Amino acid sequence: MTESEYVQLADAFFQRLDQALEATDIDYELAAGGILEMEFDDGSKIVVNRQTPMREIWVAARSGGFHYRWQDGQWLDTRSGDEVFVALERMVSQQAGAAVSLA
Repeated sequence: MTESEYVQLADAFFQRLDQALEATDIDYELAAGGILEMEFDDGSKIVVNRQTPMREIWVAARSGGFHYRWQDGQWLDTRSGDEVFVALERMVSQQAGAAVSLA
């Protein structure tokens, strides 16, 4: 994948995540450069950011650090194979203390 292709796919991912989070009560900020930070009532955070040199999306949450690579038309965890939105919904729900939909 070229850097240009990666940037296009990552932009689409962050746009979709931004739209999904707008429909929730989660406090978040999308900064320039592709860093999205969510903050929860208990002070914990989830940080989602681009890793352009690796062509990946990285997520840091209370449950650990995760790397997602574009494969078969979706962002998949390099270890578990989980799709990024499925995993983020689980992480966000866990840290929010209530079910959160990112669909």
